[in-house]
Amino acid sequence: MEPFSCDTFVALSPATVDNRIIFGKNSDRLCDEVQEVVYFPAAVHNNLGEHLKCTYIEIDQVPETYAVVLSRPAWLWGAEMGANEHGVCIGNEAVWGREEVCDEEALLGMDLVRLGLERADTAEKALNVIVDLLEKYGQGGNCTEGGMVFSYHNSFLIADRNEAWILETAGKYWAAEKVQEGVRNISNQLSITTKIDREHPDMRNYAKRKGWWDGKKEFDFAAAYSYLDTAKMMTSSGRYCEGYKLLKKHKGNITFETMMEILRDKPSGINMEGEFLTTASMVSILPQDSSLPCIHFFTGTPDPERSVFKPFIFVPHISQLLDTSSPTFELEDLVKKKSHVKPDRRHPLYQKHQQALEVVHNNEEKAKIMLDNMRKLEKELFREMESILQNKHLDVEKIVNLFPQCTKDEIQIYQSNVSS
Repeated sequence: MEPFSCDTFVALSPATVDNRIIFGKNSDRLCDEVQEVVYFPAAVHNNLGEHLKCTYIEIDQVPETYAVVLSRPAWLWGAEMGANEHGVCIGNEAVWGREEVCDEEALLGMDLVRLGLERADTAEKALNVIVDLLEKYGQGGNCTEGGMVFSYHNSFLIADRNEAWILETAGKYWAAEKVQEGVRNISNQLSITTKIDREHPDMRNYAKRKGWWDGKKEFDFAAAYSYLDTAKMMTSSGRYCEGYKLLKKHKGNITFETMMEILRDKPSGINMEGEFLTTASMVSILPQDSSLPCIHFFTGTPDPERSVFKPFIFVPHISQLLDTSSPTFELEDLVKKKSHVKPDRRHPLYQKHQQALEVVHNNEEKAKIMLDNMRKLEKELFREMESILQNKHLDVEKIVNLFPQCTKDEIQIYQSNVSS
């Protein structure tokens, strides 16, 4: 079982329907970890002398940050995945290779996801933010809460309305690949080979000095920095290959619902079960027509097959997402104490979701009724969102409460199963 084995996908025209970019990610983490969906409004920071507290370290603040919606492990500052008000989406993956993972606390890959979203209004600018922070502060620190110590380097899939970028790192070294059409996915391995559109200025020289590249044959980032034989990468039975096959299978007809079905796929291992499982999922619609809103769907609960994808659209004065926000604890105290006791971080939606699953676990009839009601709710939401995209009509008064109301409707389904 691969730990922390996330998968992130992007599909661009002509692989998609209606000239949209579709982004998707499963976050696969420890089975008892709670992931919350939270919103932070745009902000102006006048006192730049004050530092910004991330999960482990403090960094310089910037004058302005954008509004973001994040799906994140409830114990930390950063995020596994999310979007901002300008239609930028980012997901990250754990990767390992020949460059050793630093034990020192620095920025987590999840911190870099949030920082990229807060500070950039295009995908390429988000890439710039991440690599600049990587150079200045480095990446490192424990990526779990409690007793288990687990660290890794990171890869990122960054998308906006027009293009996507793959950014893969090894310590402070990195390579980036621009994606302008078709499909692309990342998993827990370096996947950038010879198509390198941007890179760390010393990345090739460092590989040469380490003896990973002879300086003569064509430079292949994954071959130099990874343990994997890149020739076998696309023929292996791993999730990276399986994910690519699923994207290719639907190429030309990919919709947001297609992406959700890929994230729900269990035979491929993309929808993970066991000690490490899919703890939360996200799918985003990024229309190339800037007059249309970007729509971001989040589950906020484990196993997308038994969860509801709920829509979120950025508008002013959004209602706070209380039912997917975990109880707050003093983050810095818990992190610094490295407490081995995990506090109860279950938010209201997570609690009701888990209670309902326990009730229907041994009752096939109840399980079917509940799942049918969940899919009925979801289909109605999909119709509403498609109507917005087709008719270009946005009822802002309704949208401010869209995600919270969907969450309440989902909770009502669970409560009716628990009480009946």
